[in-house]
Amino acid sequence: MGGNLIYYAIVFLIIAIVAAALGFGGVAGTAVSGAHMLLMVAVVFVIIGLVAGVLRRGT
Repeated sequence: MGGNLIYYAIVFLIIAIVAAALGFGGVAGTAVSGAHMLLMVAVVFVIIGLVAGVLRRGT
């Protein structure tokens, strides 16, 4: 699931770059905020997955 979120975060960043280049500052700021949120959620999922894997293995 984390891979899909990172993909969409990259898509939002590309949208932000294009919007900023065309002068749409509001759209660019919103897209950057969305990308940041998706990236943070993906990082949380990865950390939860790593912790669950370690606990399941029983080290």
